[in-house]
Amino acid sequence: MHTFSKRQISAIAVLLFWQAAAAAQPVAYPAKGQSSQKQQQDQSSCASWAKSQTGVDPAAVAATPPPPSGPAVGGGERVGGAARGAAGGAVIGAIAGDAGKGAAVGAVAGTMGGGMRARQNQRNAQASAQAQNQNAMGAFNQAYSACMSGRGYTMQ
Repeated sequence: MHTFSKRQISAIAVLLFWQAAAAAQPVAYPAKGQSSQKQQQDQSSCASWAKSQTGVDPAAVAATPPPPSGPAVGGGERVGGAARGAAGGAVIGAIAGDAGKGAAVGAVAGTMGGGMRARQNQRNAQASAQAQNQNAMGAFNQAYSACMSGRGYTMQ
């Protein structure tokens, strides 16, 4: 059985996202009997026009890497969580009679909490980036469809 790294899983997720986005692109039907050569010219012209109108370059959107992941991401949350946990644990430990033990327990709990926050922040960043890309492509596809419709194509 093969196990996947986080980087491999992220790459697979991005690939699946872009396949879904590609499937959502508008399809043009030459309703006025345009030749395939004319359709290719119109598609190219409309893609350029849509890019100029929206400022969205589908190639750039497709090439946008996902937010970084790995041990370097979220390190601050873990360290900060450990420090806060240790301080809180020391106070509780002092009340209970063993500040050192309380600080150690608090540091472990704080580190775990910081790691969970880091992972949640990473998930939120990825979801936000994905939503922004979908919105950008939606605007581009709307402009592209308007252009193609104006040239006599039926759009779906």
